Amino acid sequence: MNLSVKTQTLKEKLNILADAAKYDVACTSSGTNRRGKKGHIGNSVTAGICHSFASDGRCISLLKILFSNDCIYDCKYCQSRSSNSVVRATFLPEEICSLVIEFYKRNYIEGLFLSSAVVKSPAYTMEQIFYTIHLLRTRYCFNGYIHIKAIPNAPAELTEQLGYLADRMSINLELPTAGQLKKLAPHKTRSSILLPMRQIQNRICGHRLAAGKSPKLERRGSSSFLPDNIFDSKTSGLLANDIGGAALPDILHPEKPFVPAGQSTQMIIGASQETDFEILSITQALYQQFDLKRVFFSAYIPLNEDDALPPLDTPVPLLREHRLYQADWLLRFYGFHAEELLSAKNPHFNPYLDPKCHWALRHLEKFPIEIHTASYSELLRVPGIGNKSAYRIVKARREGPLTFDTLKKTGVVLKRAQYFITCNGKMLYPIRLEENFLTRQLTGASQQENWQITQQNSWRQLSLFEDMNLS
Repeated sequence: MNLSVKTQTLKEKLNILADAAKYDVACTSSGTNRRGKKGHIGNSVTAGICHSFASDGRCISLLKILFSNDCIYDCKYCQSRSSNSVVRATFLPEEICSLVIEFYKRNYIEGLFLSSAVVKSPAYTMEQIFYTIHLLRTRYCFNGYIHIKAIPNAPAELTEQLGYLADRMSINLELPTAGQLKKLAPHKTRSSILLPMRQIQNRICGHRLAAGKSPKLERRGSSSFLPDNIFDSKTSGLLANDIGGAALPDILHPEKPFVPAGQSTQMIIGASQETDFEILSITQALYQQFDLKRVFFSAYIPLNEDDALPPLDTPVPLLREHRLYQADWLLRFYGFHAEELLSAKNPHFNPYLDPKCHWALRHLEKFPIEIHTASYSELLRVPGIGNKSAYRIVKARREGPLTFDTLKKTGVVLKRAQYFITCNGKMLYPIRLEENFLTRQLTGASQQENWQITQQNSWRQLSLFEDMNLS
């Protein structure tokens, strides 16, 4: 049931639609480098966008709002679903433009994150979003960063034209598997989500070709694993094809960049019963098949009472969300594959251990490794050693022998790494490499951090009109 208000002030709309937008994750830096321009305001130079992040990782330097929360769909997990008794509001395009410009002038924001419920129809909603961004870029000459959530089932031409105006576009995958999407969001299909995702990917690739750049996509992880239940039969073939074999549409504006900051997506974690292994495998497949910049995870917040959903008193799975983000980092930057970290027989991470520790404890035959002889890739697999510290170790050991004190100065986290390395053939302390013993040691070392993650109110939306202690 809709609780509509005949006359709403702009501030009332802002309060309603900024609060409704808090469930969309916007943990992104700009990814573009468009400088200031004479006669325009704003810019997207990386150094010019000063991002602050709330405790849950949301970017708070963007004005993050919905165009409308007056939805025609009834997705069971969504606060804005049509059957909920909530106050509805819809911005006018000129109102959003006014907010962006006035907030920018006051140094509240550096850009815009705009999503929306489906008002009247996907086509109508996308038309209104397009008109808003077109006004902002042309009449208001806003040159800052804009991230748009595209609407599934909207006309392809609108998605395409928006791609020439926005810096980043994203389409929410919503739920990890097609079966759960059908169960919890019956108005949506996997094909309606993946087809525009493929369209955006093709356009990005097409612009690379038009600009004389290589169309080759960045591959992350192994392509050998793709769970059968990720995609329905209509879209399985779509994803099986490499982008090199997909037909590229004609390039309409080769002189203009198309979605220069790339595309991303979001999955809700905890509303359905997928395992960590399924979620991580799907994440890996999305990186491989769609060249996404990021896959975001949003811990499900029990809002609606429904037999198909977890009970309202179910704790928000913040620690699980955190572990999945850490695992995503391992996929993208550390050379891990989903099937290395988890398996069908062991489908879940230990929530009290970071994923690299979880992997190391199950592969103790690979440890300890000697700091002076291990390769860079081997060092990256050691808990407590990151990209920078691994590089510093490789560089420093050329100059002479290292000590544990030296390792600490390079950034190695010894409270984790000490169990898996030797330095000049010796461990920091005599330690037996036994899984249960090391598990107790490592979970004890991470106890305070885990408690802080589980206690945070990550779904709280930052208000532009109040002070928050983010230190």
